[in-house]
Amino acid sequence: MKAGVVGATGYGGAELLRILHTHPYIKVTSIYSSSKNGENITEHYPHLQTNFPLKLEEINPSKMAQQTDIVFLAVPTGIASTLAPQLLEAGCTVVDLSGDFRLEKSDEYENWYKKKAAPKEWVDQAVYCIPELNRKVLKDTKFISNPGCYPTASLLGLAPLAKAQLIKEDSIIIDAKSGVSGAGQAANFDTIYNELNENLKIYKVNQHQHIPEIEQMLQQWGFTSPITFHTHLVPMTRGIMATIYVSLNETLSEDQLFQLYREFYENEAFVRLRDPGKFPATKEVAGSNYCDIGLSIDKRTGRVTIVSVIDNLMKGAAGQAIQNANILLGFEETTGLSFSPIYP
Repeated sequence: MKAGVVGATGYGGAELLRILHTHPYIKVTSIYSSSKNGENITEHYPHLQTNFPLKLEEINPSKMAQQTDIVFLAVPTGIASTLAPQLLEAGCTVVDLSGDFRLEKSDEYENWYKKKAAPKEWVDQAVYCIPELNRKVLKDTKFISNPGCYPTASLLGLAPLAKAQLIKEDSIIIDAKSGVSGAGQAANFDTIYNELNENLKIYKVNQHQHIPEIEQMLQQWGFTSPITFHTHLVPMTRGIMATIYVSLNETLSEDQLFQLYREFYENEAFVRLRDPGKFPATKEVAGSNYCDIGLSIDKRTGRVTIVSVIDNLMKGAAGQAIQNANILLGFEETTGLSFSPIYP
């Protein structure tokens, strides 16, 4: 299976190259860039030397369709909205890692992303999928909208309680923290060393574009109330920790809570539940496709604390994109992803 990667010079694109290098069934044969065509990828990433002796090519949808079977779009928001339809019309299968097709309502996209929405007919064709929660939707499609990093960590943490209708409306609070790689490579005052080192910053307060993405899935599970969701930058390169607080609408013991999560994720290769009293750390999933979850009930308040950690570039982006592609193409979904986290 021949694959192309658009945006190979970004962090998400580089992770796609790293993972697919050892994938037994998907081989990267072409890489593309809108501004760097003609340059060798090793000019941007020397660590890929010998693994990818490829030059960046110009973006030409009809030519790309002749060169590849599947194209991964690891591009900034606003680009895939026009490029993905062109590739699909040319006959490509597309996995879009951007946010351009995640939201079903065009007005919501334009309100939160501050960009013109993709044509509605293509938004309707895009299939949004977190495999552990809705992999069945990937049947008979050629167009995957890969979820965002914060929504992945948050929704995997919430799903067992939410789908069992055990969470009180209007009680969901998500306090999420991310490494700086989530901001990409573009120069930004907030992410330079002097600003980020020995510092903790909240950003996009009540304005983060992943809020409607999380709420959209919750609405499918019967929740109508908005959530409280805040994000912070921490001085590390990669990783997300979402600390989630919810109130329950019925009394559960801690044993019952853990049993619910164990049963929900018992057949999921990439979700790991910590034992009672133990909680995951971001380093314990670094460089991997795992989501690790820890749980606790506060007997004084009746609230549940859920701690969900992922690598934002892996389960939050490239790893999940390949997991989705594996399912879509009929491969075992763990193919090319069954490696341990990098530690320390």
